[in-house]
Amino acid sequence: MIELLSSKSGITKFQILIEVAAHQPNVRQKEIAEKIGVTPQAVSEYIKELVAEGLVSSEGRVRYRITKQGVEWVLENAAEMKRYARFVMSDIISHVSTWTAIAEEDVNAEQEVYLTMRNGLLYVSTQNVTNATGTTISAALKGEDVGVTDLMGLIDLENASITVCKIPRVERGGSKNVDLERLENLVRSKSYLATIGVESLIALRRVGREPHVMFGAKESVIEAAFHGLSSLVLAIDEEVPGILSRLESENLEYELVDLSVH
Repeated sequence: MIELLSSKSGITKFQILIEVAAHQPNVRQKEIAEKIGVTPQAVSEYIKELVAEGLVSSEGRVRYRITKQGVEWVLENAAEMKRYARFVMSDIISHVSTWTAIAEEDVNAEQEVYLTMRNGLLYVSTQNVTNATGTTISAALKGEDVGVTDLMGLIDLENASITVCKIPRVERGGSKNVDLERLENLVRSKSYLATIGVESLIALRRVGREPHVMFGAKESVIEAAFHGLSSLVLAIDEEVPGILSRLESENLEYELVDLSVH
């Protein structure tokens, strides 16, 4: 259990800090109390503690701001909770849920199988090649979909890398102003291609490739990364900050490349 979830006070402090950050500097303790389900008196006491701990600064009555230390505390605990949530999903929920995989060979019902992830897809085999195991819920022929439950161990994933390529808008030359030789080299290194904007699509077509996804590219690339797929994202320049922000919110590492010909 992560430290934040070990006590009600830790959770309440976290919630109050979030509300202070959202509404600073004019913090209405009554509204916070109603939102998180405690009394205004309790909010007042917690805020005093947060001020004493250096997580919140006071600028007079009902005027508070979250400090740099407070922001770091929130981010650290938010990251911990995200890791804990993933642990729950992978190590706990997996034991009571059914995952769908592709049979690499004929399998029987209630047979122990080994699981591998390749190109973002889950495969099962009777060959002992991984530490991740499960039990089939039905028989399946090679190449068919099969349900797997009672997952044990960790499924090895490749470390996914994400490269975001900045493509100039058509007013600045569009696909005609893209370093195609460099783009071609980048395309060869990635298994998943995404484009945002017509200029990006045409630039990719100029090196003889089509994207795997054009719409909903941000979320698709994140999902691909969690499945071990490395991605190349071509995006018109004004879309790049939003993509980077989304990747950072998921703690995903990325490389930014400007493909404009200068």
